[in-house]
Amino acid sequence: MSERPEGLSIGQVARRTGLSVHTLRFYEREGILLTAPARRAGRQRVYGEDDVAWLRLCVVLRASGMPVPEIRRYTELARAGQGTEGARLALLRDHEARVTGRIAELTRCLDLIRHKVAVYEDLTATATGAPGHGCGGAPGAVAADPRGAGPAGGTGGPGTE
Repeated sequence: MSERPEGLSIGQVARRTGLSVHTLRFYEREGILLTAPARRAGRQRVYGEDDVAWLRLCVVLRASGMPVPEIRRYTELARAGQGTEGARLALLRDHEARVTGRIAELTRCLDLIRHKVAVYEDLTATATGAPGHGCGGAPGAVAADPRGAGPAGGTGGPGTE
């Protein structure tokens, strides 16, 4: 790896990955880098393109909610190489299931928010005499409570307005 000392500085890697220098040092201490960075004279860290690619994967895993200890475990398995593919697959499948569940939960939240937006668009259009959204609430719905609590203090979810 003679080309590594001419590689990327910690600042360059920070800019390319969107991570702070502090986070890069933290990831190094936590064992999340596949290999420890080489050092220049003066002990400055030197990174390569492989490090940037790995860190970008870690950024995605972290942004999708994978805890640091799980990322560390995934890193350890990747470092160990052949023979760990099944364990890596299982770890990623578990995370995929959690992300899919979170997406479903957020989709339900978004559906409710969109419903509330339509209700308030109709309310404000009616109050101003402008043409409404055309939703008027769900079929068979109870009149909207402009305070946002829904009828009788309900959740205000679809079908309750």
